[in-house]
Amino acid sequence: MPDRHIFLIGMQGCGKSSLGKRVARETGLPFADTDAIVAASGGGTVNDFFARYGEDVFRRAETGALVELTRARPMIISTGGGSIMNPENRHIMRSWGSIVLIDRPLEEILSDIKLDRRPDLRDGGLAEVERVYRDRIEVYRNLADIIVRNDRGYHMAVYTLTRLVRERF
Repeated sequence: MPDRHIFLIGMQGCGKSSLGKRVARETGLPFADTDAIVAASGGGTVNDFFARYGEDVFRRAETGALVELTRARPMIISTGGGSIMNPENRHIMRSWGSIVLIDRPLEEILSDIKLDRRPDLRDGGLAEVERVYRDRIEVYRNLADIIVRNDRGYHMAVYTLTRLVRERF
């Protein structure tokens, strides 16, 4: 059992939630997804929350979710793609855990991403995904303690992240 949380960061569509859930099952660790927590607090989906309350309220709720999760026993926590843009969130993650970037090539994200599920990207289309990626990728890489490449398929990424969690945490 790790003594600190494992925060998964990365671009929307990089695999944080799906990999985090699977690796949590494989390792017996608890799992939490800040997007799911915030969406549930609004009584619906992330899209519903954005439509009802807006991005600023979503980002404040995201910080609140991170604070609450740090009070629980160590777990794998999938964070929202934009969570790292808030200095307070970066401080929380640095203080309470290890940060793992799930680094997936932009081309693969573009081929998989479902824009209708991404309220902050929907209006700008794939060009907006590319812009956000360029704006954030260095922040992700600089914040990460460890980088896990997700460019050889889901099962390889599960294997790599599971091994990392078991060996390093």
